[in-house]
Amino acid sequence: MKKLTIVLILFTALSTLSCSKWLDIQPESEIDKSVLFSTEDGFKEALIGVYTRCAKDDLYGKELTIGTPEVLAQNYALSSNDPLRYQQTKLFKYNDGNFIGRKDNIWKGLYNGIVNANLILGEIEPKKQLFTGSNYQLIKGESLALRAYLHFDALRLFGPAPAVNDKIEAIPYVTTYSNKSTKLSTVSQLLDSVIRDLEEAKELLKVDPIRLKSYVVGYPTVGDTLKNSELQDKSLFLQNRRHRLNYYAVCGLLARTYLYKGDKIKALLSAREVIDAKKFPWTNATDFLAVDADKKDRVFYKELLFAWYIPAMNSSYNNDWFQDNNSAIYLDQDEAKTIYEVAGAGGGDMRYTQWFGTVSVGNSFISSIHKYRRNTLGDSFAANLHYLVAPGIRLSEIYYIAAECSYETSPAQAAAWLDEVREHRGIGQKVDISTNAKLRSELLKEYRKEMFAEGQLFFAYKRLNLPIIGQQGTTIPASQQIYVWPLPDDEIIYGQR
Repeated sequence: MKKLTIVLILFTALSTLSCSKWLDIQPESEIDKSVLFSTEDGFKEALIGVYTRCAKDDLYGKELTIGTPEVLAQNYALSSNDPLRYQQTKLFKYNDGNFIGRKDNIWKGLYNGIVNANLILGEIEPKKQLFTGSNYQLIKGESLALRAYLHFDALRLFGPAPAVNDKIEAIPYVTTYSNKSTKLSTVSQLLDSVIRDLEEAKELLKVDPIRLKSYVVGYPTVGDTLKNSELQDKSLFLQNRRHRLNYYAVCGLLARTYLYKGDKIKALLSAREVIDAKKFPWTNATDFLAVDADKKDRVFYKELLFAWYIPAMNSSYNNDWFQDNNSAIYLDQDEAKTIYEVAGAGGGDMRYTQWFGTVSVGNSFISSIHKYRRNTLGDSFAANLHYLVAPGIRLSEIYYIAAECSYETSPAQAAAWLDEVREHRGIGQKVDISTNAKLRSELLKEYRKEMFAEGQLFFAYKRLNLPIIGQQGTTIPASQQIYVWPLPDDEIIYGQR
């Protein structure tokens, strides 16, 4: 592979906390940058701007949650005329123009977020005197975590899994706000950089309010089944810590990254820190199964260590993608029943009954996808128990990581962790993981059930270098031609717009 470098042309926009105005940041001029970073509020605006950028459709607002990785994982049936133009993507035709356009926009979006995180990091150190309370540590810690999060997902898309080849050059790890080139890092080097940023972020975020005993995770509604303190801080910036990369989210991301690297000891330690904290309660079945929409939690909101806030989610997800017919994205009913093992252990799986609806189409039935469905009150959080969010890191994933990483030393503990998740989803039958092969099979089935339409299953197959199980039991052999996306062409690699 030829040696590539990346030069970033740094044009971007950062939103304010209220998203009511935008500030253009241009490297040719120091005026806007000097104004933005002259106050603590300016740093807050810049940080929230990175999250806002990441929640756009080309990244976690759609494409990296319900979009391309889910299509590649064979999680959807597509309509015959494929109005969203994902049919060729489902067939792994990476030379298709629609795929290339989405893929290149994902690359540009990820590095745009990285550039903005670096802008904050480049300005914050000499201006520590601007900050009150623990805001310096929070802003710097979250910026490091964002930089790591975005690089890690870029690697999971555009580089080989470390289990296959961790010595090959993959993507650049960009750490400065500059127009200078950054050489490609190897897979191993990039993972080390991700971990280094996350470990530093974790240290800074030890002051995170979410760690306080008084910080109680809950719903933003008066009808919450637990007393909720997430909105009680007088500072808006310190509320809803789970909508940003908080201390426990960084622990979870470390567990995810260490597992991807193959370091199960450190992955387990990071996972245990989340589990042992007992900060995140399992969702009450009454909340998940509630009939009244304003009392319903479809996404297991209290279990989210981190979530992307997406104000436009209701229309973009449900009107464009998950319609109550077969004109866009759906599942064959038999396929949905197979995924959730309805005829066997999953007969009582609440995820199947609540995330899918039966729709008659001609002489057959399909399963429409209701996971992100809202009621008719609009896009405010009052329409349901929770905000409009897409999961970033789930408590259940942490249990899956702990189970996988503890299996060799304690199969019984591994089974107990898997069973704990299953029990809270309505599955009473104990899991059989008596062999490594059965463990992997059950883990992949649980990833698919639990994180359906969240963009994580494709990465699980890739990490393990296993075949993808397609519709009706078809098998797509593991292949680097499938698991490694082509890098953008030179015009994009070198930062041209």
